[in-house]
Amino acid sequence: MKCVLKRTGETLAQEIEMANSYWTRLKGLMFRRGLAPEKGLLLDPCPQIHTCFMRFAIDAVFFDKNGRVLYVAEQVKPWRFSRFVRGSRYTLELAGGTLAGRVIAGDEVALIK
Repeated sequence: MKCVLKRTGETLAQEIEMANSYWTRLKGLMFRRGLAPEKGLLLDPCPQIHTCFMRFAIDAVFFDKNGRVLYVAEQVKPWRFSRFVRGSRYTLELAGGTLAGRVIAGDEVALIK
């Protein structure tokens, strides 16, 4: 599955891993050495994230069930918690610096299989 920003048509992540059970969401990216720029982790459901036990910074896009971006967190360092994002169904975690200000609240994303 990949994630595309509708406004520009650019691909945010070419290869997305799904985390949709309690344990896969809890583990997330913990204990990994890094995340390749073209890869991402999609958490479902997910209104808040943490970076505990992580070794690298991440970017996170919180969006609702229709793909509308509600909140963007860039360069979230290890051992931090995001804010709780009301209405968020999905959170896409990407390598830190991937977004570089290209995605803003109100944008729309599409998940393509």
